[in-house]
Amino acid sequence: MVMLAIVGRPNVGKSTLFNRLAGRRLAIVDDRPGVTRDRRFGTGRLGDLDLDIIDTAGFEDVTDDSLEARMRHQTELAVAQAEVILFIIDARDGVVPLDELFAGVLRRSGKPVVIVANKAEGRAGDSGVLEAFKLGFGEAVAISAAHGEGMGDLFAAVLGAMPADHDDDAAPSDDKPIRLAIVGRPNAGKSTLVNRLIGEERLLTGPEAGITRDAVSVDWDWQGRRIRLVDTAGLRRKARIDEALEKLSTQDAIRAITFAEVVLLVMDATHAFETQDLTIADLVEREGRALVFVLAKWDLVEDPGLKLKSFIELAERMLPQLRGAPIVALSAETGRGLDRLMPAVLKAHDDWSTKLKTRDLNDWLKMAVERHPPPAVNNRRIKPKYMAQTKARPPTFVLFASHADKIPDSYRRYLVNSLRQSFELPGTPIRISVKSGKNPYDEEVADPVKAFQAKRRRVRKSGEALIRK
Repeated sequence: MVMLAIVGRPNVGKSTLFNRLAGRRLAIVDDRPGVTRDRRFGTGRLGDLDLDIIDTAGFEDVTDDSLEARMRHQTELAVAQAEVILFIIDARDGVVPLDELFAGVLRRSGKPVVIVANKAEGRAGDSGVLEAFKLGFGEAVAISAAHGEGMGDLFAAVLGAMPADHDDDAAPSDDKPIRLAIVGRPNAGKSTLVNRLIGEERLLTGPEAGITRDAVSVDWDWQGRRIRLVDTAGLRRKARIDEALEKLSTQDAIRAITFAEVVLLVMDATHAFETQDLTIADLVEREGRALVFVLAKWDLVEDPGLKLKSFIELAERMLPQLRGAPIVALSAETGRGLDRLMPAVLKAHDDWSTKLKTRDLNDWLKMAVERHPPPAVNNRRIKPKYMAQTKARPPTFVLFASHADKIPDSYRRYLVNSLRQSFELPGTPIRISVKSGKNPYDEEVADPVKAFQAKRRRVRKSGEALIRK
């Protein structure tokens, strides 16, 4: 069990996240601030972590005998009691002075802190996620507690923040298992593949479709690397799902994708890359997970060389957002081609976890812009200025440019494809957000005090301009 405290100023979504982690509605949620007053305890799960969760009242800067001061004391007790602290900010509001004040309190506590930017669905919260860097807790985890987005990234952040002496079944930080989800349509050969990999009949298999219902986790060691295999139920088109049990199985499979690091999309090679396969692959990319295509039952394919070439061309054409993702043809029944699977998985995992040097990124950016300058929009030239990586898993970058909101999606796709090609990241999900403004890594802007003073000067000047008008 991990003791997790959810803290932050009022109305940032703490209770919504508490309910999400608990898996049921334990805390009252309302748009009005101050609904939660006492500490509320619950249990829940995040990925394969069992949690003791503490929901807290919104932090207020008061120390008198008022109700708000007593609520603050309850929050401070929760911070002292927790092993890991989730510090919630509102991604749409960005960092406000009360967040900065509370950040100082948390730093003095000495507890590991994961900063979470809630309400980050869509692009409205991008600026708030980036602003969170100045609080001094590293990169923020962008989530939407209301919609369940970003839970996989939150799981990875909590796992990385856990104290080294935590007594749990979780692996040490330097020996965490790679979480590998096996997904695909019914009867594609997923369970047979897992049995072949681990060398025993661990999972029930057969010619009938739909034998697997729950997501089944199996720990496995491959050449000294710890792997956690998760076999899932077959995913059919939503229109064909009519039983309540199958709906639950489908939700379980989608949850496995969310918490995976690498996903194996297993397809029957006799009819691969059908509409449902493409839909699953697109879901994996949108969740930001590394993907390996597996063409199972390869022993049933005639003219395998020509067939594999046609599948590669089809994947490039139908899934351009995953261009270069590895395709492994194998037969779990005979073992043919199985030796190529795990090297492809580890390569995809390493690419997904890659961190690029800022200097190399900006050398590449200069080259990419010279080769293909961004188009002018409304007779205004867009000028990319600076680029930095904000996180890995998946690789995520921020590009600072003039007229950032005018950059077309086609140019973003060009930058993503050029990044993949230049840094050898085939098929890796890549995120690029574009922002106007100064380089945040300049010394002036890196200092939160100077940044706040500069922002106040800009506001004052704009107010004076309005008065003159």
